[in-house]
Amino acid sequence: MIGTWPCPAADKTTAQEYAVSFDSSRTKRLLILPALFDEANRLRRLTVEVMRRLDGAGIDSFLPDLPGCNESLADFSQLTLADWASAMVAAARHFRASHVLAIRGGALVVPQSLPGWRYAPANGATILRQMLRIRMLAAREAGREETQGSLIEQGLVEGLELAGYRLSPAMIAALQSATPPEETDQSIIGQDMLGGSPLWLRAEPDEDREQADALAAVLALGMAA
Repeated sequence: MIGTWPCPAADKTTAQEYAVSFDSSRTKRLLILPALFDEANRLRRLTVEVMRRLDGAGIDSFLPDLPGCNESLADFSQLTLADWASAMVAAARHFRASHVLAIRGGALVVPQSLPGWRYAPANGATILRQMLRIRMLAAREAGREETQGSLIEQGLVEGLELAGYRLSPAMIAALQSATPPEETDQSIIGQDMLGGSPLWLRAEPDEDREQADALAAVLALGMAA
């Protein structure tokens, strides 16, 4: 279930990154791009529970770590969205993915050549604003006043620490303008199709069996078509 995959590194070599896999060498093979930053933590349980259900439906699935995240040894502060996009193209090739599911910000780095779905895709600017809001609230509680404008200005010059991640100036600049590509064979899965409140908006990481059931059903039905 836990394995590694060869991820291209910035120095043109490869690094072994971890992946959660349900692999029985079946024809239907779903690559899952996780949500980004803190949202990845809030949605990881849901993601793995969906993978368990897909396994029971005869579908292989793969959740690779993005470089710099989780147990990755890559230097997060040196990474950009383009690096993640290249890594996910390599992951799709390595796992021989037939379909793809991008969750939230994962839609910003999804391989466009694969058919599949985007669950509640988010713009980079939206993700960045959420992390800035968390930092500003923490600063206010500590007796400091920070503004979104001043933080962006600082971040574009020297980077920023946001939600426990050290974002480079290049990463911040990319997030400001990044939007999911429009011309693809990937359908949108809205939160209304799953029911319940979005897990990424809850105060702590949580789970929802009904949402996992609903998302897995949408994917299994689509891959059976």
